[in-house]
Amino acid sequence: MTESNNNSLIMRALNAIERVGNKLPDPAMIFLISMLIIWGLSYIFSQMTFDAIDPRTGEAIVVNNLLTGDSLANFLSSMVRTFTGFAPLGVVLVAMLGVGVAEHSGFINAGLKLMLKVTPQALLTPSIILIAIVSHTATDAGYVLVIPLAGIIFYAMGRHPIAGIAAAFAGVSGGFSANFIPSGIDPLLQSFTQSGAQIIQPDILINPLNNWFFTSASSLFIILLGWYITDKIIEPRLQNTKVETDEDDDLPTFDELTAKDKKSFMIASGVMVLGLVLLYFAASSEDSPLRSPDGQLSSFSAPLMQSIVPLIFLLFWIPGAVYGFVSGSFKSSKDMIDAMTKSMNSMAYYIVMAFFCALFIAAFNNSNIGALMAIEGAELLKAAQLPSWLTIIGIIILTGIVNLFVGSSSAKWGLLAPIFVPMLMQLGISPDLTQAAYRVGDSTSNIITPLMPYFPLVVVYCQRYVKSTGIGTLISIMLPYSIALMVGWTIFLLIYWGLGIPLGLQSSYTYPAG
Repeated sequence: MTESNNNSLIMRALNAIERVGNKLPDPAMIFLISMLIIWGLSYIFSQMTFDAIDPRTGEAIVVNNLLTGDSLANFLSSMVRTFTGFAPLGVVLVAMLGVGVAEHSGFINAGLKLMLKVTPQALLTPSIILIAIVSHTATDAGYVLVIPLAGIIFYAMGRHPIAGIAAAFAGVSGGFSANFIPSGIDPLLQSFTQSGAQIIQPDILINPLNNWFFTSASSLFIILLGWYITDKIIEPRLQNTKVETDEDDDLPTFDELTAKDKKSFMIASGVMVLGLVLLYFAASSEDSPLRSPDGQLSSFSAPLMQSIVPLIFLLFWIPGAVYGFVSGSFKSSKDMIDAMTKSMNSMAYYIVMAFFCALFIAAFNNSNIGALMAIEGAELLKAAQLPSWLTIIGIIILTGIVNLFVGSSSAKWGLLAPIFVPMLMQLGISPDLTQAAYRVGDSTSNIITPLMPYFPLVVVYCQRYVKSTGIGTLISIMLPYSIALMVGWTIFLLIYWGLGIPLGLQSSYTYPAG
């Protein structure tokens, strides 16, 4: 079969997935229906006894019935808290308030025009993916900042904006475990890995950067893979998809900036740089209130890491306002408030989806069904007694499947680490390699599951350019990335392992370390 026939077959398959997926109910209704299904399953499974042991409690896993009177009463009484406490909701809305001012004042537009003059179009895709990968350092900043800006940048360059969104989404979420820069996720996963390893060796210590070399090398692999898929598969497929934008969208064009625009941008950029300098000095001292109690800046408990979203708000809102008033695009404070209102108008659909998504995720967590799936899957893998390399592949595949239903990386590893880590230690495989395998599986299926909290937000980003975008559209666009990452990244890990390249600091491939 020729390459053109292969490409045609792939395109037909993706088009079929898109058609089927878009025939599904609206995403908000999918979450509602899924919640009702979880309720029903919780009733059925609560009548059963399971032998699987919950590693968090040391007791047999129990599914909670969500259809009891007490459970339904708690559902109603906590509905508002469940919605307002849905973490992605606050992250998105607060960040978008600041970004909205910067966008509608023209600050982002001006910055992109200047950037596009110096960025070779041939390197645009890998540059976007690189920025998306590095954005992991700032927790969820990539979802609310990098992904929508990637669409704008591609649009300004005359390329299809959905391809830009897809490339950034693949870097932010599909390559979630790849990064050159250590982030809070490293010590978070290490803590679960170490606890699991101490079941076998109570005095063992795991370095928080035990996977740093591997995740750094993975970044290069993901950039190259994402570059190829975006330019050779995704964008050609989008050629016949017409871009539709609203007339009042402040999207950049190729027209030249005026002298006043350039002056306004330089002043606003100076204000942004000044803010970053002040932040640096505020965080640099050892007794800085932005540090965690143990003096760290990058741990999840550090106020700096917990302030990333408010900082995004300020670092875009203040320069955006300065640009608006200096350039004349803002005549009064009302214009600035109107810009923030306009950004919230674009989030209305996401807020509705977030309401039902929050209720579904709460029901799924409260039922314990996700924990049951993870533990039973791990026990089946353990019972299979596969060779070491097949066991690593099995961990990656199982994690990817569980990830379709349980979004939180730490929650999954909290369940799986006490099973996987000691099991593989008894096979002579180090905790460091087990954690690396988990990180690959945890990343690759993020971009194709509607149950991932930010998935509906990416649908909204796409609808800015193609109104008919639905769940099926986004899944069909992201599926090539997901499959390529699952297969390619797994092979990359096996080759990396085979070459004996260190996984990270104080890491090993074997147990005991040899």
